[in-house]
Amino acid sequence: MPTLIEMTGGVARAVEDSLRHISDDDDAGTGDVIVSLTRFQADGERLLAKGRRVGVRIAPGEEVEALAYDLPRLAVVAVEFPKHLDGRGYTSARLLRERLGFKGQVRAVGDVLREQAMFLVRCGFDAFEVSDGASAQEWQAAVGRYRHVYQRAADGRPPAFVEREG
Repeated sequence: MPTLIEMTGGVARAVEDSLRHISDDDDAGTGDVIVSLTRFQADGERLLAKGRRVGVRIAPGEEVEALAYDLPRLAVVAVEFPKHLDGRGYTSARLLRERLGFKGQVRAVGDVLREQAMFLVRCGFDAFEVSDGASAQEWQAAVGRYRHVYQRAADGRPPAFVEREG
């Protein structure tokens, strides 16, 4: 099972994951789950009615806007990175945070590497199933590697030109 790292108040920490990923064919059983968008669209009401925490896994090419109505009821949106070179997940996170106003956890899953840390956080991710074995301390160092940023993003950091004006 991959390590789950959460960013809270700008601090990375390894945490126990109470949610388990289930496939479309698996029995949901009891407890907190993360399911595919397809399964959620077919079975989401029943899963949510049981009072558990529910997350939805978004694959590249799936539109996060499909969750707009249900976002207030979801604990997690897990955005898949099948390869670290696939950048579509960054757009999904920004849409979730900035356009759709999602306040729950946006989690990066799949081929998630420490080198992506700062960019993932800037786009609105706050949890990561790390595939390269990086520790929370290594993740923290990667997130804070650069002091200045040059454009606005979902993380709210002021760009360098704003810092110069102040």
